[in-house]
Amino acid sequence: MFSPLRHPGYRHLFIAQVSALLGTGMATVALSLLAHDLAGARAGEILGAALAIKMVAYIAVAPFASALAARLPRKTLLVCLDLVRAGVAASLPFVGAAWQVYALMTVLYVASAAFTPAFQAMIPDLLPDEADYTKALSLSRLAADLESVASPVLAAVLLAFISYNNLFAGTAIGFGVSALFVITAALPALVWVAPRPFVQRLTGGLRLFIFTPRLRGLLAVSLATAAGGAMVFVNTVVLVQSRFGLSDQATAWALAAFGSGSIFAALLLPRLLGRMTDRVAMTAGAALMTATLLAGPWVATSYPALIALWVVMGFGYSLTITPAGRALRRSSTAQDRPALFAAQFALSHACWLIAYPVAGLVSAEAQPGAAFLVLAALCAIGTVAGWIVWPAHDPDALAHSHADLDADDPHLADGEPGPENSHAHPFVIDDRHRRWPPHGG
Repeated sequence: MFSPLRHPGYRHLFIAQVSALLGTGMATVALSLLAHDLAGARAGEILGAALAIKMVAYIAVAPFASALAARLPRKTLLVCLDLVRAGVAASLPFVGAAWQVYALMTVLYVASAAFTPAFQAMIPDLLPDEADYTKALSLSRLAADLESVASPVLAAVLLAFISYNNLFAGTAIGFGVSALFVITAALPALVWVAPRPFVQRLTGGLRLFIFTPRLRGLLAVSLATAAGGAMVFVNTVVLVQSRFGLSDQATAWALAAFGSGSIFAALLLPRLLGRMTDRVAMTAGAALMTATLLAGPWVATSYPALIALWVVMGFGYSLTITPAGRALRRSSTAQDRPALFAAQFALSHACWLIAYPVAGLVSAEAQPGAAFLVLAALCAIGTVAGWIVWPAHDPDALAHSHADLDADDPHLADGEPGPENSHAHPFVIDDRHRRWPPHGG
């Protein structure tokens, strides 16, 4: 599983990711506690609004950033964005009102919306081997999950000695270390290609989603992922501190329980994905999250029960999110990959834009039990839609014809030849292949 770390460029980027994640994790805990400090039992409402702003920024900015950054030096872009995020994090300890939280987090989220797709799209270029890339995806998921455990645990320890506002300093340090390791990473040179028109670069990733069946299924599963994750990230502090009357540290430990379940799934996934398809793994995780949400109102009646529930939820969450990069890689060329990752970033966060306000507002206006059930319905919709839309038969190589090509066209020599200007090869939507084959899945 750790073989991708032998690649120096990937190793530096992985350390950069871990550093930024660790800092972000402490900020997540601190932000929850700040919201509770400002609004008490209605903290979910503030968190839901803040996280909705995050989703709007991600949806609006990511495609434009990807299109604008296609010709920019990748290192310079990533380092500058890391420094912007560090500056915002350093300002958060001085916040005293909800509107200030919203303003600063908007800047942070805009920078993240530009940073994350560009960062993710570089990994397939560094690790062209499918097995290495699969392991790298699990490592990235494992890093995120370890952060979701390590950050709350570290926060819980630090909160015994410092106020939660000081946790934001850890976020600034994390982004600074991330920038340092991006600077020292040896990245592959971009292969020069004729620049496409801006509008085509802006909409290219969305077009891949529209015309690729597995990507439409992936988007449906993203709705299920958002529904389960929103319940955890928005309402943990409400359940722990307002319902159970426990401390800041207890909130941090509950979030760590969610991360521990996700870690367990990430460790199992490289072996599981050798035996099952991405579709089966992701929809199984979504189904598990649906069942967990349905059980929530009756099970989450005590702190120990909530901890157990969050462990199961974390396991399902990791199953739905980790294999996504494999599906994206299978569905794009190297040239189109940055646009596709940006489109996935924006579209998946559109799902979170639905889920976060639902989680916050339903909890604030009714009760967390009602939020469990409403989000279970949303999760079930995503699960069923993903299972139906994503073809069960989904090979890489698809037979297709080119009625517009001459029989001696060089493109027809690619892959396995067939009758009447047809052939079979790994199929993606591109300039030569504008529609999915009618029997492709």
